[in-house]
Amino acid sequence: MGNHTTLVEFILIGFSDVPKLQGFLFGTFLIIYIVILMGNALIIIITKVDPSLQIPMYYFLGNFSFLEICYVSVTVPRLLADLCRQNRRISFLACAFQMDVFVILGATECLILTAMAYDRYVAICNPLLYPVIMSHRLCVQLASACWITGILVPIGLIYKIFSSPFCKSNELNHFFCDVPPVVQLACGDTLMIEILIYVIATAIINIPFLLVLGSYVKIISTILKLPSATGRAKAFSTCSSHLMVVTLFFGSGVIVYMEPKSTQSTGMDKYLSLFYTILIPMFNPIIYCLRNKDVMVALGKFLQKWTVS
Repeated sequence: MGNHTTLVEFILIGFSDVPKLQGFLFGTFLIIYIVILMGNALIIIITKVDPSLQIPMYYFLGNFSFLEICYVSVTVPRLLADLCRQNRRISFLACAFQMDVFVILGATECLILTAMAYDRYVAICNPLLYPVIMSHRLCVQLASACWITGILVPIGLIYKIFSSPFCKSNELNHFFCDVPPVVQLACGDTLMIEILIYVIATAIINIPFLLVLGSYVKIISTILKLPSATGRAKAFSTCSSHLMVVTLFFGSGVIVYMEPKSTQSTGMDKYLSLFYTILIPMFNPIIYCLRNKDVMVALGKFLQKWTVS
């Protein structure tokens, strides 16, 4: 019992180990956060107001953009505040809440990306049946299933983590309450927690990633059979952007959450997590806009109309 303590708060170390870079990091992360908010907000608006984008592909893209705004808002505002102050304490309850919301949104994103891959698969491999299969009702059902599953999945894991005893150290070498660094502070046997992490990561990251890759194998083979070079180029442009986002997001998630606890380096995980919490969400609007002519045309119309008005 002497090795355990009842924690009431954690201390987020964040980037306090580089004090001379606090101002630079604050400015950089603030700019990135603004870009993420503005970019995804624009995508949501144009997918709602432009008639040419009222199709399932952009319905899921609008959902994904909304998720991205929520996803970064769970971590970045707290990070910006911590870069400006010495007190980086976060209560036990606030830490549990942040982790729960972060995992929910991350899991939902994985599932939404899988639904987007299925949409592209049907559109390219079964174009004649696409309007019948991908009805508005099915799109709503798929999106709802992604959200509901994302909400239900982490409940047991979060409860198990925060009902465990913790060691005396309450210093969290991270900039937010992510699963691996918090589990690092847990005392005693954490085997059950690690098994839960692997099961959830397999169900939410690995299996969807394999489904997406399988879909794109079929999609690419179908695209290569198209007789028109213009048709092949258009199909590749709409699919390659989604594949880039999927590879970046799932790849970083696999590295962090599938790594055994015994070999984890929390310091390195802190910097690696910047990819899936900040950098990839920043690139998503850029990738989807610049590599998609329909979105670029719709964005041009919207900006022109907004400027004139």
